[in-house]
Amino acid sequence: MFYMRRIIHVDMDEFFAAVEVRDNPALLGKPLIIGAMPGERGVVSTCSYEARKYGVRSAMPISQAYKLCPQGIYMYGNFHKYAQASREVAKIWENYTDMLQYVSIDEAFLDVTHSAHLFGGAIEIAKQIKARTLADVGLTCSVGIGYSKTSAKIASEEKKPDGLFEILDVAAWQALVSNRGVRTIYGVGTQTAAKLEHHGIKTVRDIIDFRIRVEQILGKYGHEIVQMAQGIDERRVKGDTPAKSIGKEHTFQKDIGDFNILRDTMVLIAKKLAYKLQSKALYAKTVTLKITYAGMKRNTRHDSGDYTNHPLEIYERAAKLLEKVPHQPARLVGISVSGFSDHMGEQLNLFEVTKSPRPERFLQTVFNLQYKYGLDKIKTARELLAQNNLKGEWY
Repeated sequence: MFYMRRIIHVDMDEFFAAVEVRDNPALLGKPLIIGAMPGERGVVSTCSYEARKYGVRSAMPISQAYKLCPQGIYMYGNFHKYAQASREVAKIWENYTDMLQYVSIDEAFLDVTHSAHLFGGAIEIAKQIKARTLADVGLTCSVGIGYSKTSAKIASEEKKPDGLFEILDVAAWQALVSNRGVRTIYGVGTQTAAKLEHHGIKTVRDIIDFRIRVEQILGKYGHEIVQMAQGIDERRVKGDTPAKSIGKEHTFQKDIGDFNILRDTMVLIAKKLAYKLQSKALYAKTVTLKITYAGMKRNTRHDSGDYTNHPLEIYERAAKLLEKVPHQPARLVGISVSGFSDHMGEQLNLFEVTKSPRPERFLQTVFNLQYKYGLDKIKTARELLAQNNLKGEWY
């Protein structure tokens, strides 16, 4: 039997700012800017719609935001509070399908193709999600319904904030977006758009009309862009199941005897693991190092300590484990994290009670920038050094 897919995309409205307004109604209607204080060397993590009217945007330097909106209310973010709100809205989403794919802390795709009839249809589910989010969590969200992930995502953006919109089929998709800019299409960023516009391809309709040229310009990637423009998106919603561990490993092109190269590789692995943990609002208690030597002999070491999702802490714990394994030429190095919790759960000792919350604020800001611009766009000096040292070895 043929089923018309029904995909819902839920996107929380100005999530961090909305949580702050919910908890302090005096902030309602005010230009709220979260990230750092004026005069500090920081960036905007997020801001309210009132602040956006002045031109303030995420990832903008605080100094620039202050010039645009000196009357704004500036504050540090509270990642733990936002994570708790994220868990609360996720519990609502989970009532409607087990095919639920979290995109970030404040948005997800739901495939309700086979469950919509239980609730009166996809639109009824969307209405219920919006109503329950407001009643139970005190926040608003924008919900899009589509026949694919792309159409659902575009639909959720159509009536922001607090919106609900449906793109029923390919015909509705083409009628809505054909005359919009090429960046409407998933995967078309600033550089790709510039390439296309250089060749006179400025709209979604142009991509379709000049599909052969697009594929010539962008290669295999161009074929995907053309399909997206035509409204074809067969990507599935990948239902998330609780993972017992998250890991990443790297196999070298040739056996490596220099353990400094292994350490550089571990720096970049730790960064990716930390990003995955942060995107799921999780902390890990156990760090595991895996080494495979020439001849496929394996060696693993484990370390359990305080819960963390900080890349430097993951790396440092793995690096200590590296000192305990035989220093022989290795063909693979990997790190995994396990023992998850949704809070740090650490016990502070006498010397930690005054620990500054600023590293957590910084980590949150870095995560927001990486989510917005890509993981490889934001690098620490240590990560840059590691990547330079590895040259073409790291992928």
